[in-house]
Amino acid sequence: MREDKLSVQSMNFAVEIINLVKKLKTKKESIMSNQIRKNGRF
Repeated sequence: MREDKLSVQSMNFAVEIINLVKKLKTKKESIMSNQIRKNGRF
């Protein structure tokens, strides 16, 4: 894995998206979490 700033920021963004989707799914916000998951891919 590369260690440049952009790679680190991209990985952090991906982790935050995953955490947000998990949090929304526990609150039964499936439509919103699915949209965020789809748009958070890179």
